[in-house]
Amino acid sequence: MRASKKARLWLNALGGAYLVYRMLRPKPRISLEDQVVLITGGSRGLGLLMAREFALQGARLAICARDCIELEHARHDLESRGAEVFAVACDVARQEEVNRMVASVEAHYGRIDVLVNNAGIIQVGPLESMTAQDFEQIMAINFFGAVYTTLAVTPGMRRRGYGRLVTIDSIGGRVATPHLIPYDASKFALRGFSEGIRTELAQHGITVTTILPGLMRTGSPVNALFKGRQEWEFTWFTIADSLPWLSMDAREAAERIVLACQRGEAEITLSARARIIGLVHDLAPPFAMSMLTLANRLLPSADGRGTESARGMELVSPLAPSWLTHWTNEAAKRNNQFGGQYAPAPEHARKVGLTHDGGKRDGA
Repeated sequence: MRASKKARLWLNALGGAYLVYRMLRPKPRISLEDQVVLITGGSRGLGLLMAREFALQGARLAICARDCIELEHARHDLESRGAEVFAVACDVARQEEVNRMVASVEAHYGRIDVLVNNAGIIQVGPLESMTAQDFEQIMAINFFGAVYTTLAVTPGMRRRGYGRLVTIDSIGGRVATPHLIPYDASKFALRGFSEGIRTELAQHGITVTTILPGLMRTGSPVNALFKGRQEWEFTWFTIADSLPWLSMDAREAAERIVLACQRGEAEITLSARARIIGLVHDLAPPFAMSMLTLANRLLPSADGRGTESARGMELVSPLAPSWLTHWTNEAAKRNNQFGGQYAPAPEHARKVGLTHDGGKRDGA
């Protein structure tokens, strides 16, 4: 009897070890050579960086964004690197536009193999400054934009029995951060959608990968929307986004996302800091909530400023732009954040080394 019990224990231990091995071992990578990759919000920031990385892997690209000028700049950037690119203007918050965009990509290339749901906006400010319209706007773009595009591409993937969907979510979809409540809400919804469709679409040969990035140096603060004490909201957000020990190099993030797509990984959290935050939140929720409550007290109050918003590139404070935001400023210039219809305010442009129309100053 004792020998039988020991044998069962050993078998259970070996079975558990094998399951751990299966979960932790590197998954095989598919080749992206000649695969058609559609990236929403692909004209700037992380979207553009992912497009560059997919191109290095031999993929054929389709990118979409609302701003035609940004799209043209991004297309030129990618083609100068040897990529094959099809650029389409599209507002992903409008389902009819999404359907037309997907149809045009499929007509151009014949199919879509990989969809990267990346399009999104960021709103920063205290809840007191937010309106119901802010929540509706960000849900329309961050959540429903991904829903519309997914629903448009999956019928073709089902017919072919193959497809890859990559959802760019956020650590904000796991841990709600103060002064980012509409953004967090949209990312929580997006994470649930992405997890759910992975289980349903697997039987059709479609793999779904959810990405939870922490702060990344993409240059995005210049295009974020700020409310309340706008200059100081812009300051804290841009400094946090810029400092290397708080944020992740965006090119490294793009490389890891493409690898996750190739491996078909279920979910990854980018950066050690984001993984620690997520782990603390999951293991000790009361402690995590206490720390976030303390962090909220250190952030700017609404101070009766109302509900108007301003784009980051329109804002200037003594600390932003400054040497503290140098890395984000440089990332913004590299990653086409100033390439569209929104020109930075003159003072902001001067401090980051740009002309008012977004071009570099002589000698900058």
